[in-house]
Order: sequence, then structure tokens, then C-alpha cells
Amino acid sequence: MKVLMINGSPHANGNTYAALHEMEKIFAQEGIETELLQIGAQDIRGCIGCYSCSKTGKCVFDDLVNETAPKFEACDGLVVGSPVYYASANATLIAFLHRLFYSTPFDKRMKVGAGVVAARRGGLSATFDELNKFFTISGMPVASSQYWNSVHGRMPGEAEGDLEGLQTMRTLARNMAFLMKSIELGKERFGLPKKEKPARTNFIR
Repeated sequence: MKVLMINGSPHANGNTYAALHEMEKIFAQEGIETELLQIGAQDIRGCIGCYSCSKTGKCVFDDLVNETAPKFEACDGLVVGSPVYYASANATLIAFLHRLFYSTPFDKRMKVGAGVVAARRGGLSATFDELNKFFTISGMPVASSQYWNSVHGRMPGEAEGDLEGLQTMRTLARNMAFLMKSIELGKERFGLPKKEKPARTNFIR
């Protein structure tokens, strides 16, 4: 099994990384492979709504989004980490996620998702909610922990002193590993849930 981990912080070794790394250690104990992508400081533009991906199956901008797409398709779980900026995720990360989720045509159902956030003080739950929306619109079960998935710290390394936050990350990783393994067994026995053809409705009359 494999988990793809996205670090949306511009700082490769900051507090977001500390949270993700704490999870990595548990995944290794659980026999789960991980790959960490550092995208927070990349030059990634936002979606322009051109709908080219609906014809080609990939984004019109051939950058890290298209490079990540096959890794996303192959993984069993996705962890997305971000620092908090104005009670929101890093804008580069959101541009990346908009294009990654929208341009990839493969079935994302039953890939387990987890959002992880880091902040000095506030805005954590709003950012956590923002990240979870990518999973829940895609049929991806969301892994939970003993608290909302967050760590506190401002300067790099400070989150390592947030003992409750790091424990939350370890619990999250264990719960996520259990959920992925359980889903794999369920798919083998029962298959995936029936999928209906989308009913697209707008409210313009």
C-alpha cells in the first residue's frame, strides 16, 4: 500500500513537514510506503476553466500537476498538509489541488484522504475544512484522529514541542492505515459501491 503526501508549505523543513514526518514514521511501522512531494514553493498557476482536460484527460498546463496525476491514481491514500495563511491554505497548494482533482478523470472513490494543518495560533479548523472538501466531493473517505488534524508552531521546529499535536498525527496515521487496509479487504470481498451516472443540475430557470 502507498500514501502520497503533499507538503503545501513553502518551507521544506518547517512545521507542516514536522507533522507529515511524524505520520511517515507510523506508516513505515505499518508497512505502508510513502512519497512526499514538496510543492509549496513551486510556480503553479491556477485553473483557467478551459475544460481542455475533459478532452485530453490531463491539464493544459504541463507541469507538476500532470507529473503528480499518475502517483495520485496509484496511491491508496492522500495526505495534504498546509500552513495557515489568513485562516486558509497556502494559495499555491490550492491552485495545485484545484487542477489536480479537476483534471484527473480516474475514479478516486475509497482512496483515503487526510488534511493536516499547521499554524502559530488560529485559523486551523477553517483550513482543515477547506482541505477536506477536496476529498468529500471525490468519494474519498476522510481519516480522523483524536483531535482536528493540526499542530501549532510559528518558527521551524516549534511544532516538535506540540506534544498533543504530534500525538494527533500519530493517531491519524494509525487510523488511516487501518482504514486503507480495511477498505482493501472490503473491495476484495464486496467490490466498490454502485456508481450512478451524475445528475447535473443548476438553478437557473
